[in-house]
Amino acid sequence: MTQPNTRLIPIKKWNEYHDWPPNGGLRHLAFYRKTNGFQKAFKKIGRAMVVDERAFFECVNEQDSA
Repeated sequence: MTQPNTRLIPIKKWNEYHDWPPNGGLRHLAFYRKTNGFQKAFKKIGRAMVVDERAFFECVNEQDSA
C-alpha cells in the first residue's frame, strides 16, 4: 500500500505546522469552502474538519493565478 504524499492536519493544529493563515482565517476559509475555491482542501471526518495540506497550497496557488 502506498502512502499519500500529503498530511491531513486538524484545523486546531494547523498553526503547529504553518504560520499562515492564522486559525481564525483558516476556519473562515473552511466555512465558506463551497464558494471560495477551497472545497478540495478541507475534509470532514466524522465531526472533525481536517486540512489536506497539499490541496490547501494548490488552492492558494490557483487563487493567485486567477
